[in-house]
Amino acid sequence: MAENRASAYGEGVPCWVDAQLPDVEAGKRFYGGLFGWTFEAAYGGSVWARQDGEPVAALARKTDGRMPTVWTVYFATPDAEALADRVWAAGGQVVTAPLPVAELGTTALVTDPEGAVFGLWEPAGHPGFGRRHEPGTFAWAELYARDTEAANDFYGGLFHDALFGPDAEPDFGRAAVSDVFPAEMPPHFLVHFAVEDCAAVIEVVRRLGGRVQAPPFETSYGKVAVVTDNQGASFAVLERVQG
Repeated sequence: MAENRASAYGEGVPCWVDAQLPDVEAGKRFYGGLFGWTFEAAYGGSVWARQDGEPVAALARKTDGRMPTVWTVYFATPDAEALADRVWAAGGQVVTAPLPVAELGTTALVTDPEGAVFGLWEPAGHPGFGRRHEPGTFAWAELYARDTEAANDFYGGLFHDALFGPDAEPDFGRAAVSDVFPAEMPPHFLVHFAVEDCAAVIEVVRRLGGRVQAPPFETSYGKVAVVTDNQGASFAVLERVQG
């Protein structure tokens, strides 16, 4: 079922994801083959990915080859400027100050105190995901941190209602980097897309030129595999626990 796009995502709720890629056309072939996404031109040479006609992600061309090839998760906010200030005050960094994106909204890139990068999105014409929690759409964001207690304190302060409020249904978890990755891996967010069959999907990833970083493993929120696309951007596929 499609989300009601007129409804706003509350502050601290993951509301959008994008991938910064060297080759957007190659990205369209990979993700179109993997998730069945269709694409249309969007702002600044990027493309929107759609599932059943609704926006689910964006693919953008890297403007600087030194930038990482990554998926970024964006958290909703009614005031990106104020939230960026709160990130700074809590020990994080502002990588890209709040900037309007045409008539779509205002975006910023920030980090937590350990350096994990995430985005802020203050919506205007683009509220965020049109569909989520369905196969081929956003399902979860996991922060892999060195100090999970410190992460809980930082994000709990920023996004208390979204994470711990009485009506909270968080799509955002925290885990130790060493649970899945080598200990030297920097702290980072890992975007998860829902799939019906994790094992089958990673075979498609391989066939499309991607690779498997971590074969399927069990978590409290489902079965997960960590993969990269054919250009090196990491993401996860999540098969939800039934029942």
